Amino acid sequence: MLDPSAAAISIHNLEKTYAGGKRALDGVSLDVQRGQIFGLLGPNGAGKSTMINILAGLVNKTGGTASIWGFDIDRHPRNAKYSIGIVPQEILFDPFFTPAETLELQAGLYGVPKGQRRTMELLRAVHLEDKANAYSRTLSGGMKRRLLVAKAMVHTPPILVLDEPTAGVDIELRQQLWAYVRNLNDQGVTVVLTTHYLEEAEELCDRIAIINHGRVIANEPTRTLVGMAQEKVVEVTVDRDITHLPDASCFDRIELNGERVLAVTYRKDRVNAGEVLAALQREGLGIVDVSTREADLEDVFLNLTRASDAGR
Repeated sequence: MLDPSAAAISIHNLEKTYAGGKRALDGVSLDVQRGQIFGLLGPNGAGKSTMINILAGLVNKTGGTASIWGFDIDRHPRNAKYSIGIVPQEILFDPFFTPAETLELQAGLYGVPKGQRRTMELLRAVHLEDKANAYSRTLSGGMKRRLLVAKAMVHTPPILVLDEPTAGVDIELRQQLWAYVRNLNDQGVTVVLTTHYLEEAEELCDRIAIINHGRVIANEPTRTLVGMAQEKVVEVTVDRDITHLPDASCFDRIELNGERVLAVTYRKDRVNAGEVLAALQREGLGIVDVSTREADLEDVFLNLTRASDAGR
């Protein structure tokens, strides 16, 4: 019997080694809870797409277990596949099928009865209703990307996985796509996305896992991850040209960003901006202007992946 409290996706010690010996996944374990927007981040080649392709049934794992909506992908492959919609990175369509035909065919492959198909509703949702009967080859890249999202939703899966969904999509179309994804999530769809746009993950995701070299190096609520960014930068414009860089124990780094602008990096868990400014004043510098920049998810991502690389 299916456990209604089971995670949307549960992965335990997942491994994948390809024929040439390349180890793409090295014991990955993580759970995606129902109703979340879950971000999967990592450098190119980290193993993100391999994991998604295993969930999609396109790649065979070499170890570990994975279940989708409570269905083990080995023991109940049909139910597992029916519970997930995958939006792949690659844009692949028959160029002579229209968007409406593409969705009808996909719904038929999933066994959705004709009376329950939502072709026009889905096309309307992704702003392609006016292109329903145009050849797919005439669509722009952004339109094709949105058609992929509609195609993944024809069988109304409870989980939607988007693999780099906004790559090559302009800002306006990206915002439309995310509005649709948020709307799906509000309706109860669990969303997993991989993205290179860290600001996108920070804005959208409830929780983020970072993968590097086939291993999970972080898996935290988004706010917790951003909170790990302890570095802060204060840019100070002073009243004279800088002839030498001042030094103080409260500075982590100091750089010259112009003849009279100093960028001082400090750790906000140890020092506050007032101490940094006082140290500059002790050097005889008059302060004309001050601006600060908080560290963000990008800083955390870079720090974690650098530490992971150094530990190999």
